[in-house]
Formats: sequence, structure tokens, C-alpha cells
Amino acid sequence: MRPVPVRHSPIRPWAALAALALLGACATHEVDFQGEGDGVVGEGAVVHAVLETPPVGQPGQDAADDPAVWASAHPVMVKGVATPGFVAGTDKKAGLYIYGLDGRILQFLPEGLLNNVDVVEGLSVGGRPQVVLGASDRTPGKVGVALYRFDPAATQADNAVHYWGAIRTDVVEPYGFCFVRRGDQVYAVLVGHEGELRQYALGVDAAGAPVAREVRRAEIGSISEGCAADEASDAVFVNEENVGLWRYDLDPASGAARTLIQPIAPGVLVADAEGLTTIADGDKRYLIASSQGDSTFPVWRIDAGAPQYKGRFVVKDGVVDGVTGTDGLAAAGGAVGPFPEGVVVIQDDVNDEGGQNFKYVDWRDIRRALGL
Repeated sequence: MRPVPVRHSPIRPWAALAALALLGACATHEVDFQGEGDGVVGEGAVVHAVLETPPVGQPGQDAADDPAVWASAHPVMVKGVATPGFVAGTDKKAGLYIYGLDGRILQFLPEGLLNNVDVVEGLSVGGRPQVVLGASDRTPGKVGVALYRFDPAATQADNAVHYWGAIRTDVVEPYGFCFVRRGDQVYAVLVGHEGELRQYALGVDAAGAPVAREVRRAEIGSISEGCAADEASDAVFVNEENVGLWRYDLDPASGAARTLIQPIAPGVLVADAEGLTTIADGDKRYLIASSQGDSTFPVWRIDAGAPQYKGRFVVKDGVVDGVTGTDGLAAAGGAVGPFPEGVVVIQDDVNDEGGQNFKYVDWRDIRRALGL
């Protein structure tokens, strides 16, 4: 059983938005580690979330898992609501939520057992550029990657995220997932629970349906999940949960070759290591991980040769409650709705009211706390 820590009463997302300006100034089986998800928080620079989503699932249920963030230079229409972007978040018991950048629910797709989600641009259907979402899908009979598309130029009130198709796989239990573009090519990278790595080249056929071609397969070694890919540094980063953080070349011709960036180590990256995301901050790029075992978030700079470790942060109680036991996180740099220089969205496994949910942290606060 996971003890539930006492939390301060939060300001709900619509109220917390008003406070934003003020706060922004080789085993093959899973191994449980003592401390995982038990509310113990390690040392790190302190930041606070400024918004949160409504609870996902039922109280005490392990449901919310992983988010993805997409921002637009102009408002887009989602289910009758004009928004400068959205956050997609998985309910691994039921489907996919689409949230506004204020934390409110815009749409729910009851799609089954979705685990990790990511978003990418670079594909068109009928000559119209699309925003494509992908999620690792563990639903019996649908195992693989579920694909969705959103038309950012559509203005009708019922415009929304729609199911588009799927990538079928031989991976028994799809777990981690990330997208990346390399030049004109969009890649989908799938990580299996038992450490399988699959990379697919994604395209669109003449009928407007998605097509995928496997271009790489490798074995990570043991239970793995977190995945983040970065075109600028030509890298795919993967967290092998009880081993450490790996870097693979993005080029699928590199095969299984990899470099261990950070082994599991107290005070840096604690098992089990889970979520990964990247964020651009001007000409700098950073990789952020979830050190789930001690509820901290180590950060590396990745644009200047070998990744450089920059420290860790923790998310403590503020206008909304703090964050523990994070499965997944996602970030976007630059202007993201009410976040002028970027946002990091983080899953929280012990919410102070109801089920798990997602917290929004202003990137400026993280940058300031770590002296980046």
C-alpha cells in the first residue's frame, strides 16, 4: 500500500491561472525498489506547479500516466473551445484526455489501455498539415501504437482529435513511446515493457491513412519505459528503469549501438527511472528525466556535445499540491499559451484530491531554480 501524504488544499486550475503571473516571475522482469511511489522526496532545487488537471480515474487507482504538449502560434479550435494549444494525457485504464493549457478537459477519447503518448508535426492528409498523436496501446486485440490526428487549420466548432489508425507490433506489452522528425522523415519509437526497442518510419498513403515501416529493432536489456528523441542532437534517449539512461543515435542504421549517459545512482537518477522529455530554451536544449524512486527530476544539457548534468529539481506544495512518483512528463519551449518561455507537464501519482492527475510547471521557475 502507498501511504498518502497530507497535502495543502489547492487552487483549482481556473483559479490558479490567475496566480500564474506571480509565480512565473539484463533481467527481463520488473524489480520493485524500496521507496518507489511511497511519497519520499529526494533533494533538489524547489519549484512549484501553478496549474493542475482534474483527477484521472478513481481515488487510489493507478491511472494517469504520461502527457504530451503541443502549442500553436494562433488559437485553434478543439470541441468548440479556442485554445493556443493542448496537453494530451493518458488514462492507462481507459483512454486519452485532451486538456487546455489552463488544465481544463477539452475532450476524452475512450480508447482503451494507452500508456505513453507523444505528438509531432510534419505529416499532411489531403494537402492539409496535421498534428499527429501516438500512444503505446496495450488493449487486447489492438496491441501496438494508436495514432490520432488533429487539423489545426479547421475552424468548425466540432473540430477535435480523431482516431487515425495504428502501428501493429510484435512487442507483447507496449510501454514507452516517442515521436521525432529527422529531416522530412517522421519516426515513431516504441519501447516494450521487457526492453524491446522498435523504430518505425511513419508516412501517409494515397487514401490519407497512416503507413509505418519498421526500420530498427534492438533489445535494451530489461524493463524500460521513458523515451525522448531529439532531432537537433540526433539522439534517442531511453530510461532502462533499474539500470540507467541510454543514448542511441537517431539514425536507424546505427542499430543497437548506444552510450550509457547516467547509471542508476543515489542523488542523481534513482530506480525506477521512468519519464523523459526534452525542451528547447533559445539555442540551448535540455533533457529532463523522472527519477521516480525519489520523486526528483534530473536535468542534462544536450546541445553541446556529450550531455552535461545540471542538477535536479523537486515539485513541492504551492498553489497546487506537489508531485511524487512521476511516471511521465512532457515539455515545450517558447511561448506556450500562458507560459511565455515554456512549460513542463508532470504526472502526479498521489494527488491531494481524488485520483492521479497532471501538474503544469513554468519552465522559467525551473531554469531559475537550477541557475540554467
